[in-house]
Amino acid sequence: MNQTTYLIAGSSHAAIEAVAAIRMVDPEGEVVMATADQRLPYSPTILPYVVSGRTSPETATLRGAAWLEANRVRFLAASPIAEVQPDQRQVRMADGAVWRYERLLLATGARPALPPIAGLAAQPHHVLRTVEDALALQAAIAGARQAVILGAGLVGLHAAETMRKAGLGVTVIEQKSQVLPGYFDGEASRMIEKAFRDHGIEMVMGETAAAVEAQDDKGFRLQLAGGGERAGDLLLIAAGVRPVTDFLAGSGVDLGQGVLVDARMRTSVPNVWAAGDVAQADRFLDGVKAMAGILPNAVEQGRIAGADMAGDSAVKPFPGSVPLNTFAYFGNHAISVGALDEAGAVIETHAGDGCYIRLVIAEGRLRGISAINHVVDAGLMWQLILRRIDLAPVLQDFLARPHEIGRVLMSRLWR
Repeated sequence: MNQTTYLIAGSSHAAIEAVAAIRMVDPEGEVVMATADQRLPYSPTILPYVVSGRTSPETATLRGAAWLEANRVRFLAASPIAEVQPDQRQVRMADGAVWRYERLLLATGARPALPPIAGLAAQPHHVLRTVEDALALQAAIAGARQAVILGAGLVGLHAAETMRKAGLGVTVIEQKSQVLPGYFDGEASRMIEKAFRDHGIEMVMGETAAAVEAQDDKGFRLQLAGGGERAGDLLLIAAGVRPVTDFLAGSGVDLGQGVLVDARMRTSVPNVWAAGDVAQADRFLDGVKAMAGILPNAVEQGRIAGADMAGDSAVKPFPGSVPLNTFAYFGNHAISVGALDEAGAVIETHAGDGCYIRLVIAEGRLRGISAINHVVDAGLMWQLILRRIDLAPVLQDFLARPHEIGRVLMSRLWR
């Protein structure tokens, strides 16, 4: 029977950071990294740029074979886990192989969510979560004329821009009333939506697809729930993601929307941790357990999980997730960090000349900021929120010049 000290299920940011943290404490323990992907570790965040041709699949790699060898990691590609048996400390792979472990990390990420559309299973369509997805979509764009995209989140809008620049007609259909729901307030979202409309992209808000059927010309016709229809020859589903947890059925691992974890990324069963897009951890702003599929969370959660698995006495608990997103589109740049709104908060907004900024301040501390075409360091704002920096002494200056004053405040802390 196969056996290892550390079994890492997954191979993206959380998994990589977990291995690095383990090796800081335990340079000798056996590490096996098993992933459903067919390639060396890579970041899903880079995939829109693979589709556009700005990045090659090779440069999307997070860590190569040399890193895996230097860290003594046995890498098992195309090896998804089919079942976890915590009572026996073992997992069964999809190919039937069984691995016993001393400590297990679930970093299996998420997969695209497919909406309930009649006829979708029989209709060729695209998603974007793997390198293979990106290459297939890139090839489809080259031979298409009219694309329909379901979803106006980051993936859908990135794809819409790429397709429009490639000369395709593009329609984006979003069930919510605004683009990037959850990232920006209504005013900022309308500015972003307008930029897409100005570039000839049809934006259909507050609508869902009910059915799809093939047409004789190799295209398709999409029926909308509201009664209209759209035709095309390239269909992209960008309606969000769901954590990969199906292999945990019967395992005893507690699930909510994802795998429920504590501040050290421990699950409800001994010797099993979870991190990244599969983990449901506390939110920083209110302590509620929630999914937060962003890169900084995956990195921090993976680091904490790996350190805890290796018995690092200095491991610091996860402070909670703070949303952080950046988005570049048609020469514009937008960021969103933290809360869009909060009861009792002071909200300051400024708009004009294609620029927008919104700051959410509660009890003299930054709780959220979003901006379009303003020089604002999203990572720095993220730190101001996480560290609960008291802005009261400089509040008016900060509201007027958040980037500049934020840099001053953080430079004092980092000295």
